[in-house]
Amino acid sequence: MKKQDFIREVAAQAGLSQDAAAKVLAAQIDVITTQLKSGGEVNITGFGAYKVATRAARNGVNPRTGQAIKIPAMKSPVFRAGKTFKESIR
Repeated sequence: MKKQDFIREVAAQAGLSQDAAAKVLAAQIDVITTQLKSGGEVNITGFGAYKVATRAARNGVNPRTGQAIKIPAMKSPVFRAGKTFKESIR
């Protein structure tokens, strides 16, 4: 499912226009991104939690040349599915 398909489906189920659903989705993404950038977490009960994980620096190999490279430490967004969401999928 692509973004436009998702917006269309949400609009149909919520009884909203596609434009309104697109604005809600954009606002949701913006709020989650802003919160994670500031170091916070976003917990949506019954769905899951978004947080930032810090990945340590490590050594790697360039697959093209075989040369050893250093991969710097970085922050990465992580989503952990909630219990209710997991059970609904099973």
